Amino acid sequence: MALDQIDVAPKGEEAVEVKEMTFFDHLEELRWHIMRSVVAILAVAVVAFIMKDVLFNTIIFGPKQPDFISYKVLCSLSHALGIGETLCIGPPPFDFITPNFGELFLTHIKVSFIAGVIAASPYILWEAWRFIKPGLYDQEVKVARYAVLICSSLFLAGVFFGYFVIAPFAVTFLAGYELPGVVAQPSLGSYISYLVMLTVPVGLTFELPVAVHVLTRLGIVGSKMMKSYRKHALVVIIVLASIITPPDVFSQVLISVPLMMLYEVSIIVAKRVEKQEKEKEKKAA
Repeated sequence: MALDQIDVAPKGEEAVEVKEMTFFDHLEELRWHIMRSVVAILAVAVVAFIMKDVLFNTIIFGPKQPDFISYKVLCSLSHALGIGETLCIGPPPFDFITPNFGELFLTHIKVSFIAGVIAASPYILWEAWRFIKPGLYDQEVKVARYAVLICSSLFLAGVFFGYFVIAPFAVTFLAGYELPGVVAQPSLGSYISYLVMLTVPVGLTFELPVAVHVLTRLGIVGSKMMKSYRKHALVVIIVLASIITPPDVFSQVLISVPLMMLYEVSIIVAKRVEKQEKEKEKKAA
């Protein structure tokens, strides 16, 4: 239980009957939700820490391996489209350095914790849902019933898109970038930080439809405003795609199209929310 219930529910809605809780009761309830989430993160992190070979050789070092699944799929797609070796990419061989004593062990802990947060994210969202659910009316519960599933699915889809699509292009480009008289010696920490930057933020970006849904209900954004900024969004997406992909149209389209589709889906979400709000106003009148 999380929030106090209002005695008078909106017309057609019945508030969930719960015992009224004090402020400190709410804090205690929140503390337990947070503790369970932390335990879930640590449990997954411990498993990831134990499975060191899978964590590093298969997942973390995947995009730097020439036999990474994304490189195979892209090359097969390139041949299927009849464009030769255009999409047959892959980074040149390179090794990492760890300049600081004990950095390998600390990096192992850091990566295990990040894996724990990502893998446990659906459970964390579920705990958040359990906290706010008692404070919602029946109708609100019905509307938000699939919120955890939607948010979790979008976040994980974004992480996978960043890992399997964006990261291979970015790693190939950066590993092959050269300057005269300069020998690149990337550190393990910088590589992992960059890989996290290409996955977790993309996962959060994929939450755009959910954010638009909430902001539209609050009257902060709307479908008309998003349509007016559609060209700006397209330019930003194309520029980002051109930076991290090889200079060919197929690679840029592979990155740009899914992100632009996400923006268009957000516009549709905004329209639907606006329509629902208008229907509520008509009924209220």
